Amino acid sequence: MAASPLSIGLMAASGLVLFLYAVSRLALALRHVAGEKTKDYLHRFTRSIPAAILTGTIVTTLLDSSSVVIILVIALVSAGALPFRNSLGVVLGANIGTTISSQLFAFDLGQYAVLAMLPGLLLLSLSKKRNGRTTGRALFCFGLLFFSLFLIGEAAAPLKEYEGVQAWLLKLENPIRGAGAGALITLVVQSSSATLGMVIKLAAKGLLTLPAGIAVMLGAELGTCSDTLLATVGRGRPAVRTGLFHLGFNLISISLGLLLIQPFTALVLTLAGAADVSRQIAHAHVLFNVAGVLLFAPLLPFCQRLLEAVLPDEETAPKAATLSPARA
Repeated sequence: MAASPLSIGLMAASGLVLFLYAVSRLALALRHVAGEKTKDYLHRFTRSIPAAILTGTIVTTLLDSSSVVIILVIALVSAGALPFRNSLGVVLGANIGTTISSQLFAFDLGQYAVLAMLPGLLLLSLSKKRNGRTTGRALFCFGLLFFSLFLIGEAAAPLKEYEGVQAWLLKLENPIRGAGAGALITLVVQSSSATLGMVIKLAAKGLLTLPAGIAVMLGAELGTCSDTLLATVGRGRPAVRTGLFHLGFNLISISLGLLLIQPFTALVLTLAGAADVSRQIAHAHVLFNVAGVLLFAPLLPFCQRLLEAVLPDEETAPKAATLSPARA
């Protein structure tokens, strides 16, 4: 008996809710584990562009969220603890670090999620030390992350029987439509990782093609700028410049990606043609973000000067001359 649309929707929604919960709690737990060391590393190891990119990549991989890292960087820049010029390389590195998640999502680890969830639950319940409980929470949420994606994949499997759904998913091969869908989904769920996770699971079930997956991935990269831009509200101009750089980097790289989507798709097929579609999409995510970083890295000094000219610090901004009226 075919699953009803209601049961499919409820199961998929349950998986998505669990995923969003796991992502937020995992990022919070990992930040607690890292503590003040994260801020110290961001300050100490970002003095050159290659070091800043590498630091952003490593910290994002460890914290499992580019948004968390970029928001943290914006806060540090706003507080004067991190120079604006150092933040640019970290933003680029965060875009590489976030691709590690998509590589992990392409593995079918949902059935093994209990191997992380059970020890995590035991640590969370039995440990008397805060660090032990935090580590347990991180382990549990890490397992929950993959279990929630497993639920989404299982919910999506029956959609093969619905021709209307298949026809709509095929329309996502149109680059603009696919990117628009990716951006909208990411704006709604406030997580590009959730969008990419769903894309990879749909592809694994044979519901999404590589061109459609790449188009949605490009849109998700744009949608993730929303929370980092919100983090700049009420902060000083150096922090706003960091948020604008993140937006500009994504806008330019995504525009180039959409313009070159056909040769880019062909390149992904050449490099990863033997892999299944879900793995191809994960590889495309890595290739796209690394290419964007390689394109922008030499331009960082120019980007710094441009943003400082467009949005100068308050104390250096030119003051308008006040003219007193001449007396007769």
